[in-house]
Amino acid sequence: MSIRVNSEIAPVHEPLEPLPYHQKIVDYFKAEEGELWKWFTSAEAQTGHAELLRLELLKQTYRLEPGEHPELYGWASEACRNLGLSIPVTLYQATQSRELNAALLHLPGEAHVVLSGPLLTLLGPMEMQSVLGHELAHYHLWNRDGGEFLIADQLLGSLDPLASASHSQTARRYQLYTEIFADRGALQSTGDLNATVAALVKVHTGLASASGASYLRQADEIFEGSETRSEGTSHPEAFIRARALRLWAERDPEMESKIVAMIEGEPRLEELDLPTQTRLSALTRRLIEQLLRPAWFQTPLTLGHARLFYPDFKPASQDDPDLAKLLESRDAKLNEYLGFVLLDFAVIDPELEDLPLAAAIEWSRRIGIGELFDKLASKELKLKARDFNKLKKEAAGMLLDAK
Repeated sequence: MSIRVNSEIAPVHEPLEPLPYHQKIVDYFKAEEGELWKWFTSAEAQTGHAELLRLELLKQTYRLEPGEHPELYGWASEACRNLGLSIPVTLYQATQSRELNAALLHLPGEAHVVLSGPLLTLLGPMEMQSVLGHELAHYHLWNRDGGEFLIADQLLGSLDPLASASHSQTARRYQLYTEIFADRGALQSTGDLNATVAALVKVHTGLASASGASYLRQADEIFEGSETRSEGTSHPEAFIRARALRLWAERDPEMESKIVAMIEGEPRLEELDLPTQTRLSALTRRLIEQLLRPAWFQTPLTLGHARLFYPDFKPASQDDPDLAKLLESRDAKLNEYLGFVLLDFAVIDPELEDLPLAAAIEWSRRIGIGELFDKLASKELKLKARDFNKLKKEAAGMLLDAK
C-alpha cells in the first residue's frame, strides 16, 4: 500500500505505532502508580457488560446490515486490511443525533462503529473509508501490547472530576494524542492525504464539498511565523490535525517535536501533566542538591528543610553541568517558582547571614532568572536597592572565600 501526497506516491508507514506520549503515560503509571496500574490490569470486566452494550446499541441506533450496505462494509474491510486488523465489524447509524460524528464502541475481538448525522450522504467513498479507518485505529491502539494503552485510557477516564490539575491535563493530552494516532490510521486506511483531510473538513464544517489540498495550504498559513498550540479538550483543532497528518505522510524528520509543540507548547507551571510534574520535581531536587553542595550551607536547618520535600535528601558531591540548561524556561510562573525555591533556602538559616542569598543570586544567574530573582528578593526581603546591589557585586567573591 502507499500514501498519496500532493499527487505523488510515498510508501506507507508500517506498522502504525503509538505516539511517544502514549508510551510515556504507560511507563509513568507502571513506575509511579504501580498498585493502581496492577488493579486496572487485573480487574475483570463487569458481568454482562458486552451484552448490555449490545442491547443499548440496538435501542439507540439503526444497525446497518452488510447485505443492505455492501459498499460501506467493503470500505470497512479495506480499512481493516490496511490497518492489519482481522476482526468482525458492525456498523450502526445513531437515531437521536444530527451532529456529524463517528465513534468506536470497544469490545475485545470485535469493533462496533456508530455513525451520527448524514455522513453516508455527505462523504465520498475514500472519505468514508477514512472516517472508518480513524475509528478502527482506536481499536488498533487499544488492543496492541496486551491492551496497555486501553488500560491507560480507562485509568485516566476513571479519575474523579476533583482530581489534581496534573491528572486532568494528562487525561486531556492523552486524548489529543490518541486522535492524532487515529488520524494516522485514517490515512493508512486510504493512502490518500487529500481525501483524508477533506473528510476531516467535511465532518467539522458540514460542507458537501471540500478540498483537502486547499485546507492543508490554509493550515500552513496558520503556522507561518507563529507558534500555535491546541486548546482542545478531547480533539485537536482541525488545522492542527491536518498539519500533523502532512508531517507524518511526508516523514518530516522533526515531526515528533513539531507535534509536541502543537499539542503541548512550552511547559507551563499551571498546566503540568503527570510526567512533567515528576520531571520538575526531580529537577527541583537537583537544584537544591547543587545549592547545598558547599559544606558551609549544610546546616541542620537547611538539610532539615530539604528533607521536608525529599526525605532521603543528600547534597550533591559533584557539579551537575546539564542542570542550568534543563531549568531554562520561558514560562513566567515556572521561573517564579524556581525563584521562590532559591529564596526559601536563602533565608532558612539566619546564622549563615548573607552567604545563602549570595549563593541564590549566583544560581539565579546560572538558570536564567537573574532579573526576576532580583525583584523577588528585593520585594520579599524588603531590601534597599543600594544594599542588594552591593551584595550582588560581592556575591561571587563571598562564595569563593567561603569554600
